[in-house]
Amino acid sequence: MIGWRSEFTSVGGVRMHAGELGSGPEVVCVHGLGCSHRYFLPLARELAPRTHVTAPDLPGFGRTPGPREALDVRGLSRALGSWLRATGREGALLVANSAGCQVVADLATHSPELLGPVVLIGPTTDPHLRSWPRQVLGLLADVPWEHPALVLPIVRDYATCGPRRFLATFRHLLADPFERHLPCLPTPTVVLRGTRDPLVTGTWLREAAALVPDGRPVEFQGRGHALNFSAPAETARVVLSLLGEQLVS
Repeated sequence: MIGWRSEFTSVGGVRMHAGELGSGPEVVCVHGLGCSHRYFLPLARELAPRTHVTAPDLPGFGRTPGPREALDVRGLSRALGSWLRATGREGALLVANSAGCQVVADLATHSPELLGPVVLIGPTTDPHLRSWPRQVLGLLADVPWEHPALVLPIVRDYATCGPRRFLATFRHLLADPFERHLPCLPTPTVVLRGTRDPLVTGTWLREAAALVPDGRPVEFQGRGHALNFSAPAETARVVLSLLGEQLVS
């Protein structure tokens, strides 16, 4: 089966790793809490025949080393922005999952020129569920709705980042005023949710899409939180449709 190729880029003295696959228009994937490029592989395989997919590991996650203290959302978004500039991917279509959506929204507040069209998959943190207990229970409740093969890369990535960084980043995410950043997204944006996603309510899906100047909500029936892994074909169709709109315009 087709797998990732590795790309390394020096960004501010940090050797940032990214997985890359395919050729064509640029699509950049931004991972969620504790994750890495690895769980974007099913989506990348769907997109690779028509696009060039790159999934960077943000500092402290995957194969990119991080500082001793976990970066907050602003620190992660600045790292993403610096990587986009260093690799010449300004204006690429961005696909973010879960906490990666907060990173992309924060990027829009200080470097909106770096964003192309955006797909937000399962955008946390839902302000209606902004507490430790609800988030932890939501993560556990999501397990039955994900593809069983997701367990291996997630466990591996959680072990790589370690509990200290995971928990510190989690605190930063809960403190981030995500909903205040969404109006800063300057490009067409699709907000995606699986109807079985216990971390993102249908109410928040609609609210989030309404906060984005050019946003629209889309729901996948019977799906969970990590649509990029568990519903890659359906997610790829949304990405390609948005990319097609960009190319036509």
